[in-house]
Amino acid sequence: MMSRKSAIVLGGSSDIGRATARAFAKAGYDVGLAGRDVAALEPDAADLRARYNVEVGLSKFDVLDTASFNGFVSGLPALPDVVISIVGLLGTQDTAQSDLAHATMIMRTNYEGPSLILGLFAEKFLARGSGTLVGVSSVAGDRGRASNYVYGSAKAGFSAFLSGLRARASRGGVQIVTVKPGFVRTKMTEGMKLIGPLTVDAPVVGDAILSAVENKTDVVYVSGKWRLVMLIIKTLPEAVFKKLKF
Repeated sequence: MMSRKSAIVLGGSSDIGRATARAFAKAGYDVGLAGRDVAALEPDAADLRARYNVEVGLSKFDVLDTASFNGFVSGLPALPDVVISIVGLLGTQDTAQSDLAHATMIMRTNYEGPSLILGLFAEKFLARGSGTLVGVSSVAGDRGRASNYVYGSAKAGFSAFLSGLRARASRGGVQIVTVKPGFVRTKMTEGMKLIGPLTVDAPVVGDAILSAVENKTDVVYVSGKWRLVMLIIKTLPEAVFKKLKF
């Protein structure tokens, strides 16, 4: 009897993390949920076990505690087949402009931590010769905008890291997936003015991540509309772009 594939979700207590864990469990994967508050993950783990009859493990993971990353990876019961980084912090642009601690947290949460942990897993996967790493980035990283350039710049760095890692890792049998969800209805975006046709629900993102892993897709815009929107935005001349208020 063949053993089931396994996936671990970093940021498992987020809305997208929960949806992604459910998508993979439904597809028959054993699932790991990792987050800062392990107790908060218990109800989701119990639900996944009961609903899909898969094994669900829990791990403590803090994306800002980079010194703990080696111990986190070595402490896992087994090296998973898939690692999905969903951790992120939107933060507040106005605050980040004058509060260096807030800006630092946004940058570290969206770029430094996710890049370092996926890079660490990449070395393990390359040594094994197989595996898939998924990084949830953002369309905000495609071009810096006045309204969220601290967050956007961190996501741009993360996307660039994933792109370079993909070029390297592909030669060693390891798949790297970049996911750009666009607007998602979650606790993080609660209260924001979202554009209906460009907004999706968390389960749509979870299904898109599973599909990308199964189909070996490199870069995924969860809503295809965003690919066109960002293509237009990226090609605007700087003189025009500077005048836009968004």
